[in-house]
Amino acid sequence: MLTTLEDYMEGIINVFHRYSVRVGHFDTLSKGELKQLITKELPNTLKNTKDKAAIDKLFQELDADRDGQVDFREFLILLARVLETAHENIHKE
Repeated sequence: MLTTLEDYMEGIINVFHRYSVRVGHFDTLSKGELKQLITKELPNTLKNTKDKAAIDKLFQELDADRDGQVDFREFLILLARVLETAHENIHKE
């Protein structure tokens, strides 16, 4: 039986794969796949999810190796940022 944290980790991996298998390599996100993931999975967390320039900038920041794809390790950077902001916001409430 998975612990709560292990279950959440598996859920994050499953969400990543739900979007990564659509275009190109099955284990990376294209810019379009990243946009869909952000728009559908993080609409209340990230601002400017409909802003193409903001998505382009975010994609460039995450694509550390400049291969035109965001792999899972690069995706974790986004998650770390989002979680850090969510943690800070919880303490403000």
